[in-house]
Amino acid sequence: MSLGPGKGRQASNGGLEQWVDHCILHSVSSFQSPVSGYAVRPMLRTADRLKGFTESVIREMTRVAHQYGAINLSQGFPDFDPPPELVAAAAEALHGNFHQYSITWGSAEFRRALAEKQSRLMGLDIDPDAHLVATCGGTEAMLVALMTVCNPGDSVIIFSPFYENYGADTILAGAHPIYVPLRVPRFDFDRDELRRAFSKRPKAIVLCNPSNPTGKVFTPEELTFIGNLATETDAFIITDEVYEHIVYAPHRHTYAAALPGLFERTLTVGSLSKTYAITGWRLGFVLAAPELISQARKVHDFLTVGAPHPLQQAAVTALRFPQEYYQKLTHDYTRRRELFTSYLRKAGLRFVDPQGAYYVLVNIEDFGHANDTAFCHWLAREIGVAAVPGSSFFAEPVTNLIRFHFAKRDKTLCAAGERLMRLRKRG
Repeated sequence: MSLGPGKGRQASNGGLEQWVDHCILHSVSSFQSPVSGYAVRPMLRTADRLKGFTESVIREMTRVAHQYGAINLSQGFPDFDPPPELVAAAAEALHGNFHQYSITWGSAEFRRALAEKQSRLMGLDIDPDAHLVATCGGTEAMLVALMTVCNPGDSVIIFSPFYENYGADTILAGAHPIYVPLRVPRFDFDRDELRRAFSKRPKAIVLCNPSNPTGKVFTPEELTFIGNLATETDAFIITDEVYEHIVYAPHRHTYAAALPGLFERTLTVGSLSKTYAITGWRLGFVLAAPELISQARKVHDFLTVGAPHPLQQAAVTALRFPQEYYQKLTHDYTRRRELFTSYLRKAGLRFVDPQGAYYVLVNIEDFGHANDTAFCHWLAREIGVAAVPGSSFFAEPVTNLIRFHFAKRDKTLCAAGERLMRLRKRG
C-alpha cells in the first residue's frame, strides 16, 4: 500500500482492522489512517482465480517433516542418488558449451534421444522435430497441455482422487474442473457417471496413469472406453505418465496415445524425474501430434523459455540406457513396495496395494481421528513419520486416508516402518 504524510488520531489494532474492513467493503480509494495519521490506500486485490486453491499440501508436509525431524514419506522424491553414469554426464556437460539457452522447445540431441526411447516403448514413429516439446518438469508440461487446449469457461474432467496440481492448473488455464470419483478399493470409475460428465461437452479429460495417489494402472479396455467417449464428444485426452516405468506385475502400462485413433487428440505429459531419480533437474516433456505441439511450444516459450540446457545434454545419457535399466528399476521398486507394505501389515494398517507408481493410501479410521490433516501433524510430531492428508487429493469430503511414498532406500523404509509399528499399540 502507498503511504503519504497526514495527521490523525491514535487507535487500537482493533480500530485499524475495522477501518481496513470499511475501506475494502466500501471500495474507498484512500483514507487517513486512524493509527499512523498517514493517508493510506487499501490493499490491492489479487486475481480471483487464486481463491480456488491453496498452497501445496504436499510441500507443506515436507516443511512439517523438517520441523519435527520426521522421516519424510510425504513429498515423493528419492533419498538415493541417480545412476552414476548420469551424474558423470552432468559434470561433463557443465564443463562443456551448454551454458546458454538451448532451442526453446528442447535441444536437438535431447529430443532425438527422447523420440528414440518413446518410439520404442509406444510402438509409434515419434518425430523429434514435430511431436515433442521439452519443459521444466512434468509440472510445467501439464500446465502447458491444459493452456494449449483450454479456452476461458471450458470444463475439464478430472478423476478424483487426483494429484493436487490438476485442479489448480485447470483453473490457471481459465477452465473449471468436473470431478468424477474413482471408487475405493479398486479405484474403478462408474461408466455411466463418466458418460454423464462427457455429456457436458468438456474440452479435455486429465488422467494419471499409473496414478498418484492411488497406484491405479488403467487397463487398455478402460483407456479405450475413455477414448471412445472423448472421440464422441470431440474432447482432448491429457495423460500424466511420469510413472510409466514403475508398474508392478501382473499389471502393464498402456500408452493412451498408442491406442487406435487416439494419437491425434492425446497430449502425453512425461518427466525424467521419477525414472532417473532426478526430481530436482526439472526435465519433462509434452508429446502430441504436430498441430498440437506447434501450439504447445508457444505456451512453453512464454512460460519458461526453455529447460536447463546442460541438464538436457546430460539426460541424453539416461535416455539411451538399455532396457535392462528399466527392468532393474521395476525390480527395485517392487522390492521397496513389498518391504514398506510388510511394515504396514505388521502395524495393522489397512491400505490398498498399489499397482504402479510409488505411493500407498492408508486408512486411519481405526485411530479415531476425524481430521486427516491433524492426524498427519500428530504422526510427524509423535511417531516421527510424515505423510500427506488424503483430503488434499479428493474433491469429495474424504478424511480417512493418508498417503505415504516409498521411493526411499531400504534402511529409510525400515526405519520408518519401525516407527509406524508403534501405531499398533495406539490403535
